[in-house]
Amino acid sequence: MAGQSSNKKGRYLYAVMYGCEKRNYGPIGIDNSTVYTIFGEETAAVVSDVPNGKLRPERRHLSAHQGVLRRLMEETTPLPISFGVIANGPKTTEKILVENKAAFLEQLHRVAGKMEMGLRVIWDVPNIFEYFLDTHPELRSARDRFFGTHREPSQDAKIELGRMFDRMLNEDRESCAADVENVLSRYCFESRRNKCRTEKEIINLACLVGRDAEARFEEGILEAANLFDNSFAFDYNGPWAPHNFVDMELRIED
Repeated sequence: MAGQSSNKKGRYLYAVMYGCEKRNYGPIGIDNSTVYTIFGEETAAVVSDVPNGKLRPERRHLSAHQGVLRRLMEETTPLPISFGVIANGPKTTEKILVENKAAFLEQLHRVAGKMEMGLRVIWDVPNIFEYFLDTHPELRSARDRFFGTHREPSQDAKIELGRMFDRMLNEDRESCAADVENVLSRYCFESRRNKCRTEKEIINLACLVGRDAEARFEEGILEAANLFDNSFAFDYNGPWAPHNFVDMELRIED
């Protein structure tokens, strides 16, 4: 969608929302560019003018992108566009809105009146392997059997112990994550798991919550946390634009 010449102005897309009113949000966009709306059929693209071409994912650019979304979330729930999408100009932007109208309206209806909240649960322990030795007698027994002698354990023994630990880790992670999801299902419309980023992470959950239900969602987190002891830490964040609940690809013909 980006143009061939970096001398021409493109339109950087931040989000799509319901719209029939011209809006100007001021110089809050990429490189302090003015953010405004361009209309299609029943929807509006939130954009700012940028040089055509690729935009580097620098921290300041990413921060500006998220800042615009936060500003929009003060009034409505937009469909957030992935970082870096640049249309050739107003006509191309209008064409994006028209050609993707059905998908945009479907997704806008899905997230209307809602917001995204995030929850991350981890094992809050100094050493996850030592914690599993303390809480899983089978693993501790295998460790003592392989490493309890004065001779160096074989490579096969080390691999077997590692596999046993990985199996128990994944089984416990799945069991704990299911317990958390079971509780929070009563406090949100939808939830989606994101990939765990560290060995200690149990679940990285995105939840679609009513815009007026943040306090109730916090109650749900407390209810879930009460199922666990102090070896577990719950960290929630948000509200965000519903990144994890927008399932679509922009469709446009050149």
